[in-house]
Amino acid sequence: MNDLDALESQSIYILREAFNRLDKIALLWSIGKDSNVLLWLVRKAFLGHVPFPVIHVDTHHKIPEMIEFRDRVAREWNLPLLIGQNDAALAEGMGPHRGRVECCSALKTEGLKQVIADHKLTGVIAGIRRDEEGTRAKERVFSPRSETAEWDVKDQPPEFWGQFKTDFPAGTHIRIHPLLAWTELDVWRYIRRESIPVVNLYFSKNGKRYRSLGCAPCTSPIDSTASSVDEIIEELETTRISERSGRAQDRESEDAFERLRTGGYM
Repeated sequence: MNDLDALESQSIYILREAFNRLDKIALLWSIGKDSNVLLWLVRKAFLGHVPFPVIHVDTHHKIPEMIEFRDRVAREWNLPLLIGQNDAALAEGMGPHRGRVECCSALKTEGLKQVIADHKLTGVIAGIRRDEEGTRAKERVFSPRSETAEWDVKDQPPEFWGQFKTDFPAGTHIRIHPLLAWTELDVWRYIRRESIPVVNLYFSKNGKRYRSLGCAPCTSPIDSTASSVDEIIEELETTRISERSGRAQDRESEDAFERLRTGGYM
């Protein structure tokens, strides 16, 4: 068993454990590379079937290619897709011009919270990784939240030797993170091995490509000539540039991302 086999096996175990232990769960699908890998693993774990809703929180500010990819893959894979959005905030004209952290909180965090409440979900599976950003390194695989999906970063259960706490008091909302131990390179190597489809924005065009995908006004491409999965892997093996260097909301303040996540952000 190689490293990718071990990571795949652990993630599939986590997915099956979550499905077995929690009452009503759903998968969060951001359309990015990590959530595409996670969706692929779900289909592997359940023999080609996705036995719970797949949630995409639509901010109406996504890059058009992402929405086209979402609709095509959802149709081809027959996904039980749920599209959530904060209608009230959108009607009031919420956007990055009001502050990127405020916009993310209103359109992403509150949009997700509304889906969780409307469908009475006890758990949400998300494709975050520890190596992507410092706040995410504080997460657990089974991470408890309050009834309103808020995260107390100082009160997390220990997880030693692959032993996960899955019994929580009534009213606790759980975030499940099957990719927590993966790295960005692991994700791309797995995409190559499994031939997993990804949005073409990841591949260089005119010397630019996206390394991390989000809303169009807050996401910038990086300088890159990597136009294939092999070339992306080769680039990542030597780069010293942060994966989220193109995400504007991370730069608003030093603790911007942690404040978003403690409030219930993805």
